[in-house]
This record gives sequence, C-alpha cells and structure tokens, in this order.
Amino acid sequence: MASDFNKATHIRYFLRCLKTHLPTAYTSNDSQRMTLAFFVLCGLDLLGALEANTTEDEREAYVAWIYTCQHPDGGFRGFTGADLGEERTQDNEHWDPANIAATYFALASLVILGDDLSRVKRSQCLRWLKRLQLSDGTFGEALGGEGEAHSGRDMRFCYCAAAIRWILAGGTTEEEDIDVDGLVRFIEASQTYEGGFANGPFYEAHAGWTYCAIAALSLLGLLHPPAKPRRRAQPWPSDDSVEQMLGWLVNLQTSLLQEEDLSISDSTEAIAQLELENVAQQTPVESIQVLSPEDPLTDGVDAEPLYDELQWAGLTGRCNKVADTCYAFWAGGSLTILNSVHLLDQGALRRYLLEKTQHRIGGFGKLPGDAPDIMHSCLGLAGLAGMGEPDLMRYDPSLCISLQAKQRLESLPWRQRCLSN
Repeated sequence: MASDFNKATHIRYFLRCLKTHLPTAYTSNDSQRMTLAFFVLCGLDLLGALEANTTEDEREAYVAWIYTCQHPDGGFRGFTGADLGEERTQDNEHWDPANIAATYFALASLVILGDDLSRVKRSQCLRWLKRLQLSDGTFGEALGGEGEAHSGRDMRFCYCAAAIRWILAGGTTEEEDIDVDGLVRFIEASQTYEGGFANGPFYEAHAGWTYCAIAALSLLGLLHPPAKPRRRAQPWPSDDSVEQMLGWLVNLQTSLLQEEDLSISDSTEAIAQLELENVAQQTPVESIQVLSPEDPLTDGVDAEPLYDELQWAGLTGRCNKVADTCYAFWAGGSLTILNSVHLLDQGALRRYLLEKTQHRIGGFGKLPGDAPDIMHSCLGLAGLAGMGEPDLMRYDPSLCISLQAKQRLESLPWRQRCLSN
C-alpha cells in the first residue's frame, strides 16, 4: 500500500460521525458526548473541512447544543442528560455537576466553531476551577454535594485545568487564580527516573501523562525551549533532565506493531533483535537538545545514517508495548511542543500511520487491522499535522486545535482586554 494520505475519505468519515448516528458501540459513551463531539470537530478542523462541509445554521446549532451543557455555577456537563433543570435543588444539585474534562472539550469545540465565547460564564467557571484544586496542587473532576472536589490526582485533569485557564485568560484579571506553583510542583514531582512523566509521584512514566504535563507547563507559560542549545529556562531543574525526557520520548518509537510480536513463543534473540533495530534508529541521548525552530539539526548528529531506514515504526505509550495510533499525538505532540519532533524517524512513523492504521473508509484504527474510531482518527491526524503533513492545517500541539482556530481566539476583544490588564 502506498503512503498516500486519503484526505477525501477522512472528511467523509468525520462527516458521517457528525451528521448521522454513531455505531451502537458508542452507546456506553453517551455521557461523554462532549468528548466525542470535540474529536469529530477537531478532526474536521485539522482537515480544513469544517466550514466547507457544514452550513452556518448547522454550526450555530452545534454551538447552541454546547451551551445547553453549561452549568449555572460554571463549567460544562458532559452531556445534557444530567441537567436537572427546574428540578434542581440544594439537596440534589450534586447529581448535576460540571466536569473538568467536558469543560475543556466544550471550550475547545466552541473555539473551533468560531464562537466568541461571549456566553461562557467566565468568572463562574474560573471560580469553579479554583474550587476543584486539591491541596497537593492537582485537580478533581467535579464538585460533590458538600462542595468538595471528587476523583482527583490525575495528570489529565491538571492539563484540562491549565487549558481552561489559558482559553479564558485566567490569572490576568480580578478573578482569584488557581495555585499555579502548587500545580507545577505536582507536575515536577511526577517526572520519573526515566525522564517521562507519570500520573503522579512514584508511578510509571507514560506518554499520555507526559503530554499532559508538558502541554500544561506550556499553557502556563513555563516552558520555553531556548534559542541556543544547552541553555534552559524554568521549570526544568537541569539540562540532564531535558535530555533524559527527550531520550525517553524518542525511544518510544518502535517496530513492534502487533501483540504477536511479543508472544512468549518468540525467542529471546528475536525480541532482542527487534529492540536493536528500534534503538538503531534513534538519536543518541547525549546529542539530544531542545531546539528552537531556527536551529540547524547538525551539531552532534552524523550526516550519514549508519543503519537502513525502518519501514514502519509507530509510537507506544510505555516500554515493551506495541505501537498505537494515538501515541503519534501523545508522544509526537510532546516532542512537537518541545520543537524536537525531528528526532523521530518521521518517515517510518508516517508510513505506520498511513499504511498500517489508516482505514479504507476513512479514519484511523488503534492498531493495524482495527476499525476506525473517533479518538484514534482525530489523534492520528494530529500526529501527522505535527510532522507537517501538507494536506492538514497547521496546528497548535498544546491545545490540539488548528492554528487558525487558536488565532481566532487570541484576536477576540474581550480576551485582549483581559491580557492587557
């Protein structure tokens, strides 16, 4: 199969998901409808196909539905099914909570749809966000009956909090801000000896948690890849930790594509050979640097490759796991934020996505041979966008939306006023 990006089939796939009934397998995700909506809208946004394939009335209807999920005390619900409406009282309001993940997805979706966010209860949302923060700096998912934050200490919620704060220009006006220092301390404490980030201190590093940590720090304005190699800014404590993190991320690229590649029937020598083939493609850790986009990729890197190029090499979330489409974003997006995606074998990653998990009906599956699903289809596009796929929009890896949508948000008068205060 040629490494062709089938843009037209991807557009048709996302339009089917947007305008027709989803397969019955999604029924159990009905309470996460805001999440599904984001992945569909984000996919069409990255394809540059949203406005051309929907009418203004349709887009206004999507915006109106999102606002029906807005909670009166700030934040957004995951779907309308929890809205108690006129039956809502002090005794039962804990059954009608806003959700931190749904709030991020709602705000990002509104930005993609071109809404000016003028109907967002901004002050209430920022106050609600502060109430969700726990004593260790992390965030809960929702508020309970006594106003306490529930289900916290999750790096994903830390990312959602940082993204909500950034979109709403929190910390720039009279609203009381979250404890940024506490959040950063939690993130820093979650970096492991391997260099990646875990879901909390003393857990295993994972590409998904690492993305959430790096993107959160970026949105908090604390991550500044330097203009010159070996010069660093906050929050990293040393150059060694940056190199260690980049080395760990790069070595998540793997030629292990199927579960049978890890079968116990495989010989130790065969598995070792696969690992050697994988490692052979990686830049040595001692030559890895956080680069600005203008810096040449020559210092410390041999001009001629020493090994033949791998045909397919996807990205995985943890050591000793097979490649998975979504990690082209979780790991690849982390490297894109750090201006270091060039350290990957981008040709082998692109071929993995387009020849192994791109589906003939459009979208991407999780693993080779899998049917497409909304999340992996969106994140597969995001992974390709991070590598500069010409048929995709340029995108912002920290928010996972197109640069066009982000720039529209940044140009809104209310947001500019907040930032100027």
